[in-house]
Amino acid sequence: MRLSQTIIMLIFVFVTSTALADDVFDGKKTLLCASVEAMDCVSGTPCVSGLPEEIGAPQFLKIDFAEKKIIGPKRTTPVLNIEKTDEQFLLQGIELNMGWLFALNRTTGKFTSTLADEEGAFVIFGACTVL
Repeated sequence: MRLSQTIIMLIFVFVTSTALADDVFDGKKTLLCASVEAMDCVSGTPCVSGLPEEIGAPQFLKIDFAEKKIIGPKRTTPVLNIEKTDEQFLLQGIELNMGWLFALNRTTGKFTSTLADEEGAFVIFGACTVL
């Protein structure tokens, strides 16, 4: 491939990926999210790392911004608060007597989610894409 073709291709990839990121993570479209890694932390002990299903977390979930809810295979939970910054969305709620926070990077779609109560916390890492 000639240099000019390579440059044009790189520009196309950059413009397309930037446009997709802006378009996908704008808080208007429903997202499909996959949990990849989880940690179970209890005060006074080291955190245990493993697969999300080992701590009872769903492998996949949907974020419905329009309806303000997170939909899993077994339950749906309302999103009580959504904060949008230039870098991320912060979604907050309560589920199973635990407070939760879902931090979604608006550029990459990667997320970190925490569920916490007075005894400890679960931390889940993953990524989302538009449905």
